[in-house]
Formats: sequence, C-alpha cells, structure tokens
Amino acid sequence: MSLDTRQGGSPADDTSAVLAVLGGDVARFEEIVLRYQPRMFAMARRYARREDEVQDIVQEIFIKSFQRLNTWRQDAPFEHWLMRIGVRVCYDFLRGHQRNKESVLSDLTEDESRWLERAEAPGGGDSDGIDGDAAKSIVGRLLEQMSPSNRLIINLLEIEDKSVKEVAALTGWSVPLVKVRAFRARAEMKKLLQKLSLDKFL
Repeated sequence: MSLDTRQGGSPADDTSAVLAVLGGDVARFEEIVLRYQPRMFAMARRYARREDEVQDIVQEIFIKSFQRLNTWRQDAPFEHWLMRIGVRVCYDFLRGHQRNKESVLSDLTEDESRWLERAEAPGGGDSDGIDGDAAKSIVGRLLEQMSPSNRLIINLLEIEDKSVKEVAALTGWSVPLVKVRAFRARAEMKKLLQKLSLDKFL
C-alpha cells in the first residue's frame, strides 16, 4: 500500500464509492483508500513507533473497513465510521504490543532533562522551541508506559483535543466510562511523571 497525500472528497463521494463497492465494483474502494490514507497514517503514528507497525495498522484499518462496509448505515458521515474502526484497530495494537516499560524512560537527553528540571521548578519555567520538543518527547515516553486504555484516552482527549462525547462515539464506551478512564489516565500520567522526576534526581 503506497502512501498518497491526496485528500478531499465529500460525503457524496464517499456514499457513491461505498455503494459502488457494495454493488460489486470493488475497484472503487481504492478511492476511499486514497482519500483517507493520510489521516489513517497520522492516527497510526500516535500509537506505533516503527514504520512497519504503522503500515500494518493502516492496512488492517482498510481491510476491516472493506470487510464491514455493509455495516455503514449512512446515518453518520462515512469518515466517522472509518475513524471508529481506526481507533479500535489502534487500541487492539496497543493491547498486543505493550513495550518494555523499564527501558522507555531510560537515558533522557540533555534537553529532556532540562525541561524536567524547569517543569519541577516553581512556576514551571519558560517554554522555548527546544523545551517544547523536549516536553513532547517526554509525553511520548510517558504514553508508552501507560496501559492501552489510558494511552488511548490521553491521545484522544489531550492530544487530538476531542470531547468526551466524541471519544465515547469513537471507542464505543459510555460517556461515564470515558470520564472515569480519563480521570485514571491523568492520574497515571501524573504518577509516571513524578516517578521520572524522582528517578532522575536519585
């Protein structure tokens, strides 16, 4: 599957392509792949580090969407339906590929160590471009240590800036469950950050 950067299209384009595929013109599914591939790659890269894993995730998203195409009810945009499949594939990936948690936070770079010192200081310190990159890197390290459900919640709520209702729609979890998991996820991230700070200064 080659990466194509074309985007665009409309709900009518999606409907036309889906109905054609369901009618037997399976070649029209390529339109869907080309339209949504960039978004699926962007999503997959939030959950996998290695490019071959990213490729596998994206391929699995489109395989599952092709297999389940007849379940799209047309009562919501096709993109939302496809994103739900994407989120669930990424979640399955996290559950099946948990990293070695002991190695993730080892060997902080100089910039990361500096950011951590400033974050621990009263007022939190200033945030320049380098510190911003270091903060993003540390957040990535922390996310890799988190449980799959907590990592998914933090990505969707904090990084993708989705609402609780949107996360519930994407994951299939109830709104109360999303709120509970969000609380637990933020608590876990805070605990991991405190542990990282403690380990650094020991």
